[in-house]
Amino acid sequence: MERRLAAVLIADVVGYSRMSEIDEEGTRIRFHNDLHELFEPKIATHHGRLIKTMGDGILVEFHSVVDALRCAVKIQQQKAERNAALRPEQRMLFRIGVNLGDVIVEGEDIHGDGVNIAARLESLAQPGGICISGTAFDHTVHKAEVGFSSLGEQQLKNIADPVRVYRVLLDPSEAGKVVASRRPRRRAIILATLAAVLIAATAIVFAWQWPFVPQRPSVAVLPFANLSSDAGQDYFTDGITDSLIADLTMLSDLDVIGHNSVFAYKGKPLVLADIGRDLGVRFVVEGSVQRIGDQIRVNAQLSDAASGDHLWANRFNRAAADVMAVQDELSRQIAEALGLKLTQSEAERITRPPTANLEAYDYYLRAEQATRTGRRSRLLEALALFDKAEALDPGFAEAFAADAHATAYVWRSAYDDVLQSALARKRAYEKASRALALDPVLSSPYAVLAVMQVVDRRYEQAVASAQQAVSLGSADAEAHMALAYVQLFSGNHAEAGAAVETALRHDPNLSAINRYTAGLVFYLQRDYTKAIDSFERARDGSPGNGDFVTPLAMAYARAGRLDAARATVAEGLRFLAGRDSLAGWHISNAHFRNEQDLAFILDALREAGLPEWPFGFKGNEQERLHGDEIASAVMGKLLRGKTEPSGSPALMQIERDGKAAFRSATQMITGTVFVNGDMLCEQSENAFGRADCGPVYRPANSPAETSYAYVNSTKVFYFSPVK
Repeated sequence: MERRLAAVLIADVVGYSRMSEIDEEGTRIRFHNDLHELFEPKIATHHGRLIKTMGDGILVEFHSVVDALRCAVKIQQQKAERNAALRPEQRMLFRIGVNLGDVIVEGEDIHGDGVNIAARLESLAQPGGICISGTAFDHTVHKAEVGFSSLGEQQLKNIADPVRVYRVLLDPSEAGKVVASRRPRRRAIILATLAAVLIAATAIVFAWQWPFVPQRPSVAVLPFANLSSDAGQDYFTDGITDSLIADLTMLSDLDVIGHNSVFAYKGKPLVLADIGRDLGVRFVVEGSVQRIGDQIRVNAQLSDAASGDHLWANRFNRAAADVMAVQDELSRQIAEALGLKLTQSEAERITRPPTANLEAYDYYLRAEQATRTGRRSRLLEALALFDKAEALDPGFAEAFAADAHATAYVWRSAYDDVLQSALARKRAYEKASRALALDPVLSSPYAVLAVMQVVDRRYEQAVASAQQAVSLGSADAEAHMALAYVQLFSGNHAEAGAAVETALRHDPNLSAINRYTAGLVFYLQRDYTKAIDSFERARDGSPGNGDFVTPLAMAYARAGRLDAARATVAEGLRFLAGRDSLAGWHISNAHFRNEQDLAFILDALREAGLPEWPFGFKGNEQERLHGDEIASAVMGKLLRGKTEPSGSPALMQIERDGKAAFRSATQMITGTVFVNGDMLCEQSENAFGRADCGPVYRPANSPAETSYAYVNSTKVFYFSPVK
């Protein structure tokens, strides 16, 4: 069974049965005329697919919800014009509903809640009008020449949860407006006033009784101490800590601090009051793990952060094979000590072991530890360990999810020496899809898909996937940062900023790559103080990683600290051995929906002194080749030469049809080569599948045995054609 995210449009004729009783044949003819002359052309223009007609109804699928809304608007506007020329009894009016949601695909047909909600929205629309869901509104507001009137949350027939509903305002004078629902009638006002009085009175009572009113608990699970004689057992101890955090995060009535913030305290002296204040939590869990042979001993205690009083403690002496049962008991007993009443689904979720295969679980824990280092050598090790875990238990959903997350990090960071871009992209998609097939309520695979979809410029799908990740993992900082990343590149700066702030509440000490994302969000919001703080934390959180050094330069430049900006660029180039460049930044961030966002970044980096091309290459414009000269020099030729700065030998074979292969000591790329204007372009599955273009020169001082120089975002290639 295939599922996918889709924009669904459903239209229905108002009063069709009544019109058919009066003139069945004429009504049917008018419906088909509207279908063929109005709906089908508009659907085609807006890239939709007519799924089927259902009596007097029409079901259409779109890849873009913006296209779906624009199509609906054009249909209603043109239908109003056609009706104006007809007598009242001949006029046919449509209601239209538009939704963005998950659909089930069976052959050429689609169904499921995504379709059902669209149908319920259509029934709420006025004759000649349009109603859309909250998910559709979130993606279309300000992207169509219409206004919106909020109808609030509506309980739709056969739909479990309430749905936000918006009425589309088609009058041109209301374009751009977003207004609340109509003013309530007098009786509603009186009832609302009485309710407000009651709420105020209740608030006074609650304020008086405040010390006795239970508040939503918040907890930090500190890294358990490894008491084993083998320091190599850290991965096992950290795994127990992470599993406990993950279990508690699933509880809807509990706020839990994320991994990065609590692991900052690993191996450090603990002062509970300071931890409670710094992390903003009321309770703290501490513990230790000792693994001796095939036995484990786990100690844990729950304390009040302010007073230091122990509220609960327990010791578990078990066989190592029972580690998952121990984790289950830990989670349940801590929840009980906090006074939480678990729902049935929460209780089932905690008690369900991730795998019954202890060896697979051990490989998974080792892979997770290797992933957290962020180091390229350890990432390669992590992917191999995930492979082993998945082979031992093909139903291990968490392993596939963690694998997808690690692989997406490799792909997003362009670590081609770990896994080539095309292979990493394919693997991340496959692992995330497999994880969701095994466990549809995992949030992290949706976060992975969201990031990859926005890089693929599928903005509406990306936002929807990220929102699904947040919905399933409301306390998961990674899910909120995926939403921030997606909203950032989609051009929704305010929404991106809100997601960052939410993530920081759940994990005040974000990972380096998430701090980098937060820095970009604050930078594009022109909050350079916060941007500098985030970029500095990213740099400090991944020492020696030039990828997290250079971004700081843009914020320094905009803040007027130009000397610091130039020093930062120099430091980043030193760490990256001169590989960093404006060209590299341009191609790796080409998925900004708003080109001015990327330009605002590149302009600051240029001012800070980041070179246009890698390794500081500068060409003489008088020696630059034009497009026809480039084609004559390279197409259908074997290019032999060397790359800078190493001077290592390199070959590029270019067929007349553009098929090409480049090989050097550090790169092996196959793809297509073409001339675009006065640039030579390479397109392969690397560089996110984007064309990597650059100029070609005939330098007067070309290195020995070479005649030309070609530069793009990844290389400087001096070559001569071999005929």
